[in-house]
Amino acid sequence: IYIWDMDETLILLKSLLNGKFAEPFNGTKDIQNGIKIGRRWERHILQVCDEFFFYEQVENLNEPYLDAWSEYDDGMDLSNYDFNNDGLDDANRRKLAYRHRSIGNKYAQGLRKLLDDERIQVWQDLYDVTDAYTDGWLSAARRFLEEQNVNVLVTSGTLIPSLVKCLLFKLDGLIVYSSWDVGKLQCFLWIKKRFPGVQFCVIGDGMEECQAAENLGWPFVKIDLQPHRFPGLSTSTVRHYMNCIY
Repeated sequence: IYIWDMDETLILLKSLLNGKFAEPFNGTKDIQNGIKIGRRWERHILQVCDEFFFYEQVENLNEPYLDAWSEYDDGMDLSNYDFNNDGLDDANRRKLAYRHRSIGNKYAQGLRKLLDDERIQVWQDLYDVTDAYTDGWLSAARRFLEEQNVNVLVTSGTLIPSLVKCLLFKLDGLIVYSSWDVGKLQCFLWIKKRFPGVQFCVIGDGMEECQAAENLGWPFVKIDLQPHRFPGLSTSTVRHYMNCIY
């Protein structure tokens, strides 16, 4: 099982917005162009969150994974359910469960079921521009994931925007855990319980996931702008790290 830190490993956004991605290129990449690309992504993420994923309603009710409210879901048909006028409050777990079920269904269907053709084209164009600016980072990351059997994402961000980021950055359908409230070690323990009896490898750019992997005796591959980065990270490199542990 490959456990990925999502942000600045598979998905680039912060390093575009603050110019960090362009710095190692010693002036050969336009920092301001990267910032503009990052801001365009921010707008897209917020629009999709608010329009389709109830973000304004659940923004302050972050959960670590989509099924967190499933035990309160009575399975009612939601096809004509009025989410805007059902009187949601923080204490009504059943109504929160409805929203998370709806979010999960939309996440599974993908953006092409939600956006019209014009918005799909705008999104595709932005993805292509970003991939070109980052020398194929996004497409290389996608190809690497496609070569692996099981990939699980852990993000330090909140759950709903992270799911939307997955859709927009073409990482559809992957299991996502949010460590926002619980920390990455707890997320790793949940994943270990979910997939018993297998080997794990953690791939990320931060100290928290490194320490969590170390606590569990799992190999950790660090992604940064130099030397291990997308494109450039290979399955053989990751296997080397795993062989050192297992």
